[in-house]
Amino acid sequence: MEKRDYYEVLGVSKSATKDDLKKAYRKLAMQYHPDRNPDDKDAEDKFKEAAEAYEVLNDDNKRARYDQFGHDGMRNGGYSQQGFSDINDIFSHFSDIFGGGSSIFDDFFGGNQRTRGGRRTSGVPGSDLRVTLKLTLEEIAAGVTKKIKIKKQVKCSQCNGTGAESGTATKTCPVCHGSGEVKTVSRSVFGQFVNISACSNCNGEGTVVEKPCKKCMGDGRVHEEVMLSINVPAGVHEGSYMTLRGEGNSGKRGGPAGDIIAVFQEIQHQYFTREGDDIVYDLFISFPTAVIGAEVEVPTLNGKAVIKIDAGTQPGKLLKLRDKGIKHLNQSGHGDQLVRVNIEIPRKVNSKEKDLLKQLAELPGFKKSANSDENNFFKRFSL
Repeated sequence: MEKRDYYEVLGVSKSATKDDLKKAYRKLAMQYHPDRNPDDKDAEDKFKEAAEAYEVLNDDNKRARYDQFGHDGMRNGGYSQQGFSDINDIFSHFSDIFGGGSSIFDDFFGGNQRTRGGRRTSGVPGSDLRVTLKLTLEEIAAGVTKKIKIKKQVKCSQCNGTGAESGTATKTCPVCHGSGEVKTVSRSVFGQFVNISACSNCNGEGTVVEKPCKKCMGDGRVHEEVMLSINVPAGVHEGSYMTLRGEGNSGKRGGPAGDIIAVFQEIQHQYFTREGDDIVYDLFISFPTAVIGAEVEVPTLNGKAVIKIDAGTQPGKLLKLRDKGIKHLNQSGHGDQLVRVNIEIPRKVNSKEKDLLKQLAELPGFKKSANSDENNFFKRFSL
C-alpha cells in the first residue's frame, strides 16, 4: 500500500512549526489510541501512521531529507528502517508529548491526582453536585444571596476523614503492595504492551484501613444536611450556572471535595418579559386615552413609575424607562424597561355607545382612507 504524504497525515502545511506538528500529532494520537478503539485495525494503522509522520517531520535532518526525496529518502536511516516495536515504544519515544506518563490519557483522566509512581496523593476525590436555583426577575436584576439546604457527604468528625478508628493506622495494600496501581500485559498486532490502572482494592491510594471507623465504616465521610449560602450576581440568565469550588461531596478518606454546580432558572414574572437585560411591560390603554393622551402609572422591578402617553399614540409604540431593567452581569449599568402600548378594544358596546361611535366616525379627524386602522376600527361597530 502506497504511503500517504506525512504532511497530509498530520493535516499540516509544509511550513508547519514544531509546535504545530506536536499539536497535530497529539490530536490524532488521542483520536486513534487503541484504548479508545479496541479491536479496530484501521484505528491502529492510523495511530502508527501518525507516529511515523511525526517521528520524521519532528527531526530536522529527516524532515529535510523527506522534503527533498520524499519517502525514498527515508529508506536509509529513516523511520521505515527503525520503526517502533509496539505502542509502549511510541509512548516512551514521545514522552514529552504524553507527559511522561504510562498512558496517553494521564493528562485527562486523573493524572494530576497521582504521584510519579501512580499512587494517589490523598484519598479519592468527592463527586460534584448540581442544584437548581429558581430566581425572580427582581432577584436577577439586583443580585441576591440564596440560602439552601442540601444533603451531601461531609468529612467524618469521629475519624477526621481518615476512615480509621481512633488509635489505629492504615496498612499497605496487599494487592498492589503500596504502589497504588496494577499492571496487566496484553498483546496486539504491534506486540506486547502493558496497561497500568489504579488498584481497585485501595482505589489507587496504596494503603487500606486496618480497623474502620465505626461512624463512617471506613469511608471517612458521612451524609449530612447542611445549609449553604450562594451569592448570585446580578444579571444571570436562564440556564447559566456558577461553580462553587470544594462545596460538593467530601472526598473519600481525605480526598479533595467535589464542586457544586448551581444552575439558574428564571421564574416567569406576572408583568414583565425579559429581552437580554431589558424588560418589557405590555400596557393596555383605552382608545380615547390613546387619542387625547394621559399620564398613567406602570409597575417597575422596584416600585412604580408614571409615564406620559402623548395624544395620538399608536398601538405597538415602545416607551423607554432608562436604567429600570436588569443590572449588567459583572459590569456597571442597567438595561431599560420598555413599555409597549396596546389599545384595548371593547368586545361589546351598547346601543348608546354604538350611536356615539358612529357620530365620532363622521367627524373630520376620524375620516381616513379605507385601509386606515381607525376606519377599520369603526367599521367593526357599524350596523
